[in-house]
Amino acid sequence: MKLCTIRLDRSTTAAVLRGEELVEIEARDVGELLADAGWRQRAESADGARHRLDEASYAPLIPRPPKIICVGLNYATHIAEMGREVPAHPTFFAKFPNSLIGAHDPIQLPRVSTSVDWEVELGVVIGSPARHVSRDDALDHVAGYTVVNDISVRDYQRRTLQFLQGKTFEATTPVGPWLVTSDELPAGGAGLPVQCEVDGEVMQASTTSDLLFDVATLVSYFSEIATLEPGDLIATGTPDGVGAGRTPPVFLRDGQVVRTTIEGVGELVNRCEGPPPAG
Repeated sequence: MKLCTIRLDRSTTAAVLRGEELVEIEARDVGELLADAGWRQRAESADGARHRLDEASYAPLIPRPPKIICVGLNYATHIAEMGREVPAHPTFFAKFPNSLIGAHDPIQLPRVSTSVDWEVELGVVIGSPARHVSRDDALDHVAGYTVVNDISVRDYQRRTLQFLQGKTFEATTPVGPWLVTSDELPAGGAGLPVQCEVDGEVMQASTTSDLLFDVATLVSYFSEIATLEPGDLIATGTPDGVGAGRTPPVFLRDGQVVRTTIEGVGELVNRCEGPPPAG
């Protein structure tokens, strides 16, 4: 099953894909839907208004997740290109909801930096509360998977040892278009090809089987820190091929188009737009 959040004239709605149509579900977005323990049945039985797939405007999959949890340094190839040591434990940082954009929305380049980079990532969406769960039970709490591009402002990221300020610039992080439910994919989203292109040139190409800490490990580990809630989003890390790892470094520019794909999950296509005016 594929779920999404689409824009209407004055609001948004959760919807389920049926053939070439999107059928409205009685929820403002996928996050609100997942807050109901019966979300799967509601989606399967939805019989709301229908919209043509080719006319849909996608909002961020979950516009305001309870938590946006990101994992750094989770592919050995990316760790090597960034000159870092292999971590013994997952490296977590966070994003804020106003960093999120829809699957086809423009990436807003910041006024204060020209060091904006791409990062294709498998996104994990939590479907039921998880606290102190074992690795064996962790995947039972995953609703499904989505595509994330963890756009990073590298000079701000490197100003301190903490990643956050370079990772949560406003209107930079596309997420979506779908939540593909877990039953439609291999366990833990393993073995899925991931790719990122800039203006048609392949910059990153790998597979989720190369994750250093897999999805079950990440869910179990974080559940020891805090309760994972329905609608929480986990971005699982990126492979090698980022702009900052190139010689010389390559960064995104106004007008470039970034295409981010994960086989079986979906595709993001986002144009970079120059900095907004001051004020």
